Amino acid sequence: MNFLVGHYNYEVVILLMMVGFYILISRGNLVKKLLGLSLFQTSVFIMYISLGKVAGGTAPILMGGHGGDDHAAEDAGGHAVGGADQAAEVLANAAAEVAQAAGQTAEAAGHASGAGEVLYSNPLPHVLILTAIVVGIATTAVGLSLVIRIKESYGTIEEDEIHDMDESL
Repeated sequence: MNFLVGHYNYEVVILLMMVGFYILISRGNLVKKLLGLSLFQTSVFIMYISLGKVAGGTAPILMGGHGGDDHAAEDAGGHAVGGADQAAEVLANAAAEVAQAAGQTAEAAGHASGAGEVLYSNPLPHVLILTAIVVGIATTAVGLSLVIRIKESYGTIEEDEIHDMDESL
């Protein structure tokens, strides 16, 4: 029983998937079919996001060196720009404080997991799902525009009526 409670997000995914699939195959209205397809697609998104979550994981932000930004306040001749060196020093101090705080947070996350290493979460599934959401919205928009054209041509958006009209020609 504890297993089912701990994996409720997968139960929700299965429920949404089956409801979306049922709407897709059982309804004759083209708009309802698109809504069922969108619901099915959303359940797949939730599944991939659930699979990509790492318990206790943190964002994979590496706090290494500055990568050559030490001379950003110098002009082309290699001289410090008036006043910019003070601003650069303030920014460098602020960046060092942020890096130190982030290092302490990462250390705390590593100690909380019981290991000496920091546990990172993989951002790739989330990035792929963001792309899939954009593609899904665009596909739904194209589908709805096709439904409008079908309505203009046939006068209905019911699949059975459109099929009967095509058979009678």
